[in-house]
Amino acid sequence: MNLQELLNKEILKTDNFDITIFEIMVVAIIVLITIIIIKVLKFLFKKIEQRNREEAGRRQALFQILKYLIWVLSITLAFEALEIKITLILAGSAALLVGVGLGLQHIFQDILSGVAMLFEGNLKRGDIVEIKDGTIGKVREINLRTSKIETRDNIIMVVPNSRFITENVINWSHINKYTRFSVKVGVAYGSDVELVSKLLYECAKKHKLVVAKPEPFVRFLDFGESSLDFQVFFWSHENFLAENIKSDIRYSINKAFNENHIRIPFPQRDVYVNPHETKK
Repeated sequence: MNLQELLNKEILKTDNFDITIFEIMVVAIIVLITIIIIKVLKFLFKKIEQRNREEAGRRQALFQILKYLIWVLSITLAFEALEIKITLILAGSAALLVGVGLGLQHIFQDILSGVAMLFEGNLKRGDIVEIKDGTIGKVREINLRTSKIETRDNIIMVVPNSRFITENVINWSHINKYTRFSVKVGVAYGSDVELVSKLLYECAKKHKLVVAKPEPFVRFLDFGESSLDFQVFFWSHENFLAENIKSDIRYSINKAFNENHIRIPFPQRDVYVNPHETKK
């Protein structure tokens, strides 16, 4: 058997088409070339991103779309190489495709949402976001169908892109500036409110992750049921560490109050018993 006969040897034979060794080789070459083209494109896009990080989301979206288009073209060429008519496959499985389409409508919605997110640039890798259920995390990846965010517990959450489009999402990093946070505390009635305000201000100001400008400030919130309520406000660039910063400030407040004999009250209830009622 010569080389030509070997290449034309049939591996699979049906009523509609035959598959030979030569056709399998052509398909393998098409797939290999497709992989190489995608890798080259990825390398070029990374080079462009290193030179200019602006509009990185749009470039990522363009790369993802090009990658999918290249694969669609590659699969089409592979079917043509095998002499399989795609139109016949689509016509023969029309009912099945309708059912699959209905089942995959949420996936297509996620893909379209991913394209919109990447092109609009409202959400980028590294942004700190808060989704509807209250989860706060850092965006690690934005893909066409899903995105990955890393929570404060170092857990990776895979979130469908449609949630970022249809639900309210807070992007803490969108304006690339510091964010305001606050800590509430109540002190006992009779405390020196001026001293309380001074201590709260100092506790917030001395934290290394609190920005100097704008300065922290204290608000006398209200005359509570069992306490005088205060709130200290401060700004920080470290949105992802906000809860840790608040915790540090609370430690400082507790220490400062103890050193200055300022008491943090707890709710109390006085119960009066009528002796005449108990006798009944």
